[in-house]
Order: sequence, then C-alpha cells, then structure tokens
Amino acid sequence: MLKRTLQKVRKQSANWKKWLALAGGLLILLLAVISCSTVHRSVVVLPNVPGASYIGSDQCDMCHDDIYKDFATADHARLMAQGTNALNAGCESCHGPCSLHAESGGGVLPPYSFASGRPQTGSYGARLAVEPARAEETVCYQCHADVRAQFQLPNHHPVPEGHMNCTDCHDPHKGSIFLGGGTAELSMNDMCLRCHPAERGPYVFEHEAMREGCVTCHNPHGSINAKLLNVRDANLCLRCHFQQLNGGRIYIGGVDHTVSLQEGTCWTAGCHEAVHGSQVSPSLRF
Repeated sequence: MLKRTLQKVRKQSANWKKWLALAGGLLILLLAVISCSTVHRSVVVLPNVPGASYIGSDQCDMCHDDIYKDFATADHARLMAQGTNALNAGCESCHGPCSLHAESGGGVLPPYSFASGRPQTGSYGARLAVEPARAEETVCYQCHADVRAQFQLPNHHPVPEGHMNCTDCHDPHKGSIFLGGGTAELSMNDMCLRCHPAERGPYVFEHEAMREGCVTCHNPHGSINAKLLNVRDANLCLRCHFQQLNGGRIYIGGVDHTVSLQEGTCWTAGCHEAVHGSQVSPSLRF
C-alpha cells in the first residue's frame, strides 16, 4: 500500500512539473511576442476637436512637401492610435485634426499652432476669448512628463522661461529626435557644442569622458546640481576613475588623494580645473 501511494505521489509530481514547464514556455513565448512587437500600436491618444476630423499625414504632402518628404524618417512619424483614428497621424498628433485646414486651402490654421515661451494669458490668468498659440514645450510635455519634471528642478535650460524651445535641440520633422543624429555619442555632442563652443576643442590632452557624450556628466534638461551635473561632488569623477585603498590611503591613478578628496570637488579644489580638456596639462590641471 505504501509503495503504491509513493508511486502515485511521484506520478502527480511529474505531471505538475510538466504543467509548470508548459506554462513557463507559454509565458516566455508571450513575452517574446510582446517584446518584438512593432510600433504599429496605440502609442498616443489623439485629442478630439469639435468640427474637425483627422485626415492623415499623407494629406499634408500636398502643401508641405518640403517637410513631408523627410518626415517619414522622423522618430515621431510613427505615432498611431486605435479604432477610427488608426491612421498615419504623425503630423496631427501634434497639430491636431486638420480637415478644416486642408479644406480651406490653408486659410484655417490647424487647431494647434505653436509659439515659443509660455502661452499667453489674460488678466489674472483668465482665459482669452481667442485661443492662444500653445507653447511648443506644452505639446511635448503631453508625452514627455518626465522631462517636464526635470525642467522644474533648480538648474535647467531656460525652456520654461521662454528663452529656448524643445526644437532648439530636437527636430520632430526629420530623422533622429536628436539633432546630432542617431546613437553616435560624438554626434550628439554637436547639439550641445553649438551653444557651448568653448568646450569643443580639439585639446592636446582631452578628457576622454567627452567621447562618451556630454550626458555622461550633465543632465541636459535639469538637475538639482549646479551646471546641470548628474552628481554634485567628487563622486561624479569617481564613477569612472578607479580608486584603490592601500594602508588606509586612497590612491587614484597611482597618486595619493586622501587629503585632496576632503578639500572639495575634483574641479573646485584647485586641481583638475580643465574638466573638458587641456592644452598643457595631462592631468587636466589647467
């Protein structure tokens, strides 16, 4: 009797293992299907505008061919929605439904026009009789809420103040959203160096972090630290520069930094001030 009971238990255990293996295989297959899905899915919910309907980006080609011919390469060209709005609505995802605009031959502006800086308001913030142009960043924030939060940090590029626009660094109409292009870090640096040419170089002694991109040390949208730095103190440098402990002393690059690290950041302690590169000092001292 005991032998039969043990055999029954083993058989049930084997069956459970088979079911678990089958369930695990189905889960892996489901994850693979989800991870490999294309962008042709609901990634935006298009706003409704009374009296206007969505006509698709193809209609924009009739008058805006100079923009449309490159728009197919843009990162934002593949924004779609479900149901009756499931069409190539890349242009209209930002500009709104443009049926009235197209039917009037351009006489009626798209529902959403844009202006730099903060949107216009009336007295005491009251709504104007004529709907004002939306600020460019207001449109971007609808999908990029994390970026909006970064611009509220103490140190940020002056986009909320109206001195810069999102399109100063990002092109929604052509190619990669990064003006430098693609994932090439040095190309992305060009976006920053247009306004910060002093850091371009070339330098006799370069800081190799520049090869990894400006974002290695800086958050381009906003930071709690001065100069948009990702980290405010020497820990920013120590993420890349290996340190060794020997006899209670801290060595970096074979040099004793035990006291130096207590005097301030690597660049404010009077040591490595040429953080982007130097023409005379291999240690980027000046």
